[in-house]
Amino acid sequence: MNATAESGNATVPLDIGTIRETAAILLGPDDAPDALPPAPCELDTLTAMLRGHMELLIPEVEAKAGRLLRDSGLRHRGLAYVGEAKRKLRLGDGCTPPVRVAVARKLARCVKALCDHYENLDAEQP
Repeated sequence: MNATAESGNATVPLDIGTIRETAAILLGPDDAPDALPPAPCELDTLTAMLRGHMELLIPEVEAKAGRLLRDSGLRHRGLAYVGEAKRKLRLGDGCTPPVRVAVARKLARCVKALCDHYENLDAEQP
């Protein structure tokens, strides 16, 4: 769980555990759709954090997938999910409270999946 992201010329380690915890706040313990949403001010903060996490995870997953053999199924799944994550980043925040919660939960599920892909790709590196 020692992902890194480039910041200028230095690399900064990503804390995958903390990133997962941020996503879990919105999803509840079992990714239940009836999990209580956070307060509106917390929702804005969590949504911004999730977007930031995605912006850090996407290039990491993309780079790891790109290093696998071209015919690797794991490579194809990783790159496909990177494309999906990029599309999710283009979602607006929503105008009504229920839509804002739904968007935040979509981002949280995406972050969770990116973490999974990162770890799976990390295990598969040559």
